[in-house]
Amino acid sequence: MEHNRHEESALFDAVDGRATLAGSNRMEILLFSLGTGEHFGINVFKVREVSRTPFITRTPNMPPGVEGLISLRGNVIPVLSLGVILGLTPAGASLGEAMMVTEYSKRTLGFLVDSVDRIVRVDWERVRAPENVSTGTQGFITAITELDDGRLVSILDVESILADTFGEAVVGDIAPIGHGHEVNVFFVDDSMVARRKITEVLDRLGVRHKHATNGMEAWNRLDSLAAHAENTGRRLIDEIDLIMLDAEMPEMDGYVLTRRIKSDARFAGIPVVMHSSLSSEANRAMGTRVGVDAYVAKFDAEVLADTIRPMLQRARRTS
Repeated sequence: MEHNRHEESALFDAVDGRATLAGSNRMEILLFSLGTGEHFGINVFKVREVSRTPFITRTPNMPPGVEGLISLRGNVIPVLSLGVILGLTPAGASLGEAMMVTEYSKRTLGFLVDSVDRIVRVDWERVRAPENVSTGTQGFITAITELDDGRLVSILDVESILADTFGEAVVGDIAPIGHGHEVNVFFVDDSMVARRKITEVLDRLGVRHKHATNGMEAWNRLDSLAAHAENTGRRLIDEIDLIMLDAEMPEMDGYVLTRRIKSDARFAGIPVVMHSSLSSEANRAMGTRVGVDAYVAKFDAEVLADTIRPMLQRARRTS
C-alpha cells in the first residue's frame, strides 16, 4: 500500500505546475482504462487525487451508476462507476481498482475506473470534436485526441455525465433585461449540456445570442464579424455586447481565445466573461492574467445572470 501511495504521489508531482499550461493552448490529461480496449482521459485540472478503490457504503435509492458514498477527509461524497454510466460495464459488476477524486463545478465526486495510466500533455490544436464514438459512450465524450504513439483517447464530458446521473441544474426565476432584444451575446462552449443551460439563462434575460462549439470556431466567427464591422464602417461593440467563453475547449482554449480578443483593438470595450467548471483559484488567476472581465464557476444560473446583467445594462446605456 505504501508503494501504491508513492506511485500516486509521483503521478501528481507534475500537477503542481500545471497552471502554467493554461494559456499555452496545451493541457494535461490523466489517461485511464475502463477495462475495454478504449482509452479515456480527463483534464487533470478536474482531478484532485487518485487512490485505490476504498470501502464504499452502499445506500438505497441512488441513481444508476452511483455505487454509494465514502467519507473523504470529513466530507461525504458520492462515488460513480464510470463503466456503468458509459454503458461499458454491466450494473453489479466488480468495481474498478482505482478511484479518481474529481472537483467539478464546486462538487467533489469519486469516479471508479479499471486502472489509471499516466498524465500526458496534449496540444488543444490536436483535440477534435468526437465523430464516430461507440454507442455506449455517445453523449459522454466531449473530444478526441491522438497521442504520439497513435492511440486515440476519448476525453470525458463531465457535464453530460453529471446531468445524466443527477439531473440538470434548474434555472430559477431570472428577470429579463429592459430592451433585451437590443442586446447581443456571443458565447462558446464545447459541452452540449452547458450550451443548453446558457441558452436558457440568456433566453430568460430576453437577450439575443449566437454561439460556437469550440475555441477555434469561435475565433473564426468573431474575426469574421469584426472584419465585416470594419468594412462597413461600424464598431463591433455595436454588434456584440458581451462574449462568454469556457476555459477548456477543443482546438483553442478559452485563455488563448481571451488573449486574442483582448489584444485586438477591434474588440475594444466588449467585456469577456469566462464561465468554467474549472473553479480553482489557479484558474481564476489565469483568467485574470489574460484579461477576462469576470470569472463565473459553472453552473449557477442566478450567479451567471447576476454577473452579466450589469455588463449588458451598462452596454445599452453607453452604446
